[in-house]
Amino acid sequence: MSPYPGRTVAPPYVADERTTLDAWLDFHRETLLWKCDGLDDEQLRTASCPPSNLTLLGLVRHMAEVERGWFRGFAKDDTTDIYSTSEDPDADADFDLVDDADVAADLETFRAEVEACRRLVAHRNLDEVETLYHERRFSLRWIYTHMIEEYARHNGHADLLRERIDGATGD
Repeated sequence: MSPYPGRTVAPPYVADERTTLDAWLDFHRETLLWKCDGLDDEQLRTASCPPSNLTLLGLVRHMAEVERGWFRGFAKDDTTDIYSTSEDPDADADFDLVDDADVAADLETFRAEVEACRRLVAHRNLDEVETLYHERRFSLRWIYTHMIEEYARHNGHADLLRERIDGATGD
């Protein structure tokens, strides 16, 4: 049983490196979903900290894109953008185009992307290196660490957004 409300994962206090990284990443994935739990579609689309257009749904969509870009990129799998649009190629579609978004579909896309990414790298060694963005080389260890950092930062945003929407707080 996890000591953290809304999450089934409790990162272990003592474990090997891979177990620790997997657990912390899953903890942060669940934290983002926990911050969205219990809100209706309109609340998930609400930019509650003006002038920012940041929304909880935008964060979910963004993290689905980030999971895909890093883990699928590392595995040399499908890295096409999930939320790109030809109508406005300059739009940051994961964040900007949430007004008419299908919330249930976007949450399912996030969950499916997490599962696909888990499977794609589960058997890979943390020391493995692949060439990705701008022809730079990244180890899987670096990607895990970056993903934990990315989620931690955005979960801080999610915490503030949720508190502004309905007053709910928590770690």
